Amino acid sequence: MADAAHAVRLVGALRRSRERIVTTREEERRRLRRDLHDGLGQSLSGMAMSINAARHSLRVSPETAERMLSELRSGMDSVTSDIRHLVYGLRPPTLDELGLAGAVAEMAGSGATVEVRGELSGLPAATEVAAYRIAQEALTNARKHAGATTVRLSLERGEDFLSIRVHDDGVGIPAERRLGIGLASMRERAAELGGTCMITTPPEGGTMVEAVLPVNLNVEI
Repeated sequence: MADAAHAVRLVGALRRSRERIVTTREEERRRLRRDLHDGLGQSLSGMAMSINAARHSLRVSPETAERMLSELRSGMDSVTSDIRHLVYGLRPPTLDELGLAGAVAEMAGSGATVEVRGELSGLPAATEVAAYRIAQEALTNARKHAGATTVRLSLERGEDFLSIRVHDDGVGIPAERRLGIGLASMRERAAELGGTCMITTPPEGGTMVEAVLPVNLNVEI
């Protein structure tokens, strides 16, 4: 009876986790659609109108046309920045430029030790992004919230998994503290791919983030 009850609780927890993942994904898609339509879409429409007005002013008032084109140039710079922000939110460009190991090493900088074991090329795009974001969140927490002075990060590829381990020497996680959005998001990113993510305070202190992600999958980001 106890085993059956435990199984029921596990199934319920898994269902709620999947529901949160689906909800989070749909909210992100809604945000992206809103940003594209309300932000970039309207900005580009406004630029098209400015171009037409500048062409008209060019014949009757070159000074006005020059001012309008200058403002248009500033607007284009702003739109370019917005596009880069959206692209980075979908997939960090450094993953394509440097690969997962290089991108994580660049992100970690000189304030963390990065160790790579195994060949990380050829990973599914979804696994790469999840690993990068988990490492990013763990590093951010170590530096901003844990007061860590030393951070060790390792990436290891096995036959059918990729593990990410981040250990810092900070204050650790108090037993009474609930996980914040950032820590919960690491677990959800791993669960979305069928992986796991554990966040613990090891006996030697600090915080340990250990995520295991599958490498044989076909998942859309």
